Amino acid sequence: MRGLSDAAEMRADHDDDMDEGHAVNTGWADEVQDHMVHGRDREAAELAARHLRGTEAATSPIRGETTMGPLEQLDELGPLLGQVTSAITPEDLDSPTACTNFTVRGVLGHMIGGATQFAAAFRGASPPETPSEVAQSPDVVARTQAALAGLMGAVASPGALERTIASPFGEMPGDAFARLVVLDGLVHGWDLATATGQTYAPSDALVAEADAFARQAIAPAMRDGDTFAAAVEPPADATPIEQLVAFTGRRI
Repeated sequence: MRGLSDAAEMRADHDDDMDEGHAVNTGWADEVQDHMVHGRDREAAELAARHLRGTEAATSPIRGETTMGPLEQLDELGPLLGQVTSAITPEDLDSPTACTNFTVRGVLGHMIGGATQFAAAFRGASPPETPSEVAQSPDVVARTQAALAGLMGAVASPGALERTIASPFGEMPGDAFARLVVLDGLVHGWDLATATGQTYAPSDALVAEADAFARQAIAPAMRDGDTFAAAVEPPADATPIEQLVAFTGRRI
């Protein structure tokens, strides 16, 4: 996943693993795929966006039902990303990552741009301009941390989750978009941690929430190799976070 500011093979396997009482309606995904086969990409994207706008509370294949709201998820994710970014050294910045075509500094710059844009959206404001060369800044880590802090504050601001957000996938309820922000941040945290040799251990509860949302929200039309890549089969001994990043297209 290159991220929010930028092949449904796994869906059938996922549906087989779901409890009978929590089956997912994938008719919309079949329709999206049909549009794509017939060259109707714009209609496919619009259908995927409509589905994503309606995905406000996912059903977890791991624990049955969600128990953490988006603010609780962000409360856990924020310190985790803070730890990862604080451990990045200048020597790490040009290291490759599992995020296609992005080095560590590229992921950081991408996160700055996304966090800045999304923070403004959650506050109902116009986003400020993010310099294109921000990833080359000598204080790119500090800028990333500041942008993420601003995003966390914006999501927690009064009325943010009830606001309609103009997202890259069309207008979405703030609650649903906040869950997408968690998914994006959690996966990019893994990108940074693995690229810099860090241990990355988000709680199983947080990963379960993001994983459940991802499996409901990611439509075939979104697997364009830029936003998300085709799902990858994880190793048999993969951890929950490795299973999630494999679903978004990372190779473990």
